[in-house]
Amino acid sequence: MYAVIETGGKQYQVREGDILFIEKLPVEADENVSFDKVIAVSDGEKVTVGAPYVSGATVEAKVLKNGKSKKITVFTYKPKKGSSHRKMGHRQPYTQVRVESIKA
Repeated sequence: MYAVIETGGKQYQVREGDILFIEKLPVEADENVSFDKVIAVSDGEKVTVGAPYVSGATVEAKVLKNGKSKKITVFTYKPKKGSSHRKMGHRQPYTQVRVESIKA
């Protein structure tokens, strides 16, 4: 059984027991979170697709931790302009969750 959920502007195909890194949610570690924006649900032989979401379907997950990803370097410049360049770093915050159950 799997489901397709939407969170943080992205779509994820999830199964029970999957561990995901999603956009940061305003919840603490060891709390439960419910995703109600379920786009599609499959039980192995029948696929239910919502328009836009499947009514009554939810995905329950447990928050494992909140954190930041590795630092990336962002470098912008304008060619042939001498001193117009800028170097920055960015660390994207995330929430790590484990899917507990899919309810259709």
